Amino acid sequence: MQQNRQAFTLIEIAIAVFILLLLLLLAVPSINGVFADRRLQRSLDALNNLVRTAQERSVADRRPYLILWDEDRLVLRAEAVNKDEDPAPTAILPLQKGDAFILKLPAALVDDPPAQWIFWPSGTCEPAIVSYKGVDGSWTANYSSLTARPELSRYAAN
Repeated sequence: MQQNRQAFTLIEIAIAVFILLLLLLLAVPSINGVFADRRLQRSLDALNNLVRTAQERSVADRRPYLILWDEDRLVLRAEAVNKDEDPAPTAILPLQKGDAFILKLPAALVDDPPAQWIFWPSGTCEPAIVSYKGVDGSWTANYSSLTARPELSRYAAN
């Protein structure tokens, strides 16, 4: 007697589900790595946007601007304000829990300079090395004094 086979057996379905679960378990870590890399890239992009804003505002307003390191944020503001001006920050980059931006000023004349980075009206800035450490990884960028453009020296996603 010959059987017409028109359906899958329970064993075939179980094997197919097992293979799909195995493939899923192998793919999840790589997907998490992609998301971590994107979040790390966003932190670099956010700082670069703040730097670009500082450079543009210093040239447009013809006065120095500072990026200040606070406990839970980075703040962009004019170095000095007029009496009739609002002393509020021009831009703010809030830090997430576990994030840290570290500023090093290699051309500073003192051993322990304040955590502030200056941008001059000529469009130049003080040379700086900015490091980032967060839950998604870390990076270090060297910023040129003439262009204020970053050169990544280290980038590692978790």
